[in-house]
Amino acid sequence: MDFKEFIQSRQLSTFPIGLGGCRTKSYFFESCDYDLMVFDETSLNDEVVSYENNLITVHHASLSETNTKKLLQYDDLNILQDDSWNLKIFLSKISEKRNLLYSDFAKNSLIESLFCCQKTKDSIENDDPFAACWQKCTSYYLADAITSLNNFQSSPSHMLDSLRNFEKNSINVHISNILQTIGIERATPTLLERMLKSTVGFSNLIEKNNNSQLIKRKYDFFIENSMLSDCYFYLGYVNKENFSQIKDELNRKQDVIHILKIAFDIESDSNQLLRHVETIQNSCNNILEILTTT
Repeated sequence: MDFKEFIQSRQLSTFPIGLGGCRTKSYFFESCDYDLMVFDETSLNDEVVSYENNLITVHHASLSETNTKKLLQYDDLNILQDDSWNLKIFLSKISEKRNLLYSDFAKNSLIESLFCCQKTKDSIENDDPFAACWQKCTSYYLADAITSLNNFQSSPSHMLDSLRNFEKNSINVHISNILQTIGIERATPTLLERMLKSTVGFSNLIEKNNNSQLIKRKYDFFIENSMLSDCYFYLGYVNKENFSQIKDELNRKQDVIHILKIAFDIESDSNQLLRHVETIQNSCNNILEILTTT
């Protein structure tokens, strides 16, 4: 795709810009969007824009960014414009500390997973309806951690396939626990259609940026290619990301549980939830122990 006209039409010509995401890799799907990183030094929300029968996600970025997750998204960008060379210098610094960034993000994800484990237990004890949502998040954060420990960027559409193909070692052995606790064995076309509608509704409620159009596009691709488990994993991951945005204000957003019950395909058996949480908690602690001794 020629981005020059798009950049001009959006009045972005004065900023350093790079192309990231799976469109710069060899494994992208036809349904994948183009991730455009615009270093305009703002903190505006991502924008999903339809352009020439494609979807472009505009990420507003900063050359002084310190967030590990975002820095990894900027790693190895294809530079589209950078008159000042500031972006090239910035990317060089990221490249120098790439391994450290992957390690830091993995540890942060493990800590998030353990936090969600405790929130699940507390919620079960207090009859909080969000218990099963927290449990789903435990597995997805562990997936983030293991993906990062394999020096692989988190990409929701491709993550399940990546997890299946990582080499066997003392960390990747815990991938089986993710697959056992996330629910992908339940994926059927009928269930996925219901999950899609609620996932889109939750996205519109939280993100409000047209990402629902991208979600539907990826869903269609997965269904057309009989990738039901990948679709289930992807929808759940999207919901995890949006749930994390409101996790500190759930007491004021009790109504979203009605959407999340379907979007997350949540488990109602509290004993099963506890078994899943114990499994993920043990995996997280085991991996953290490995990391501290190597």
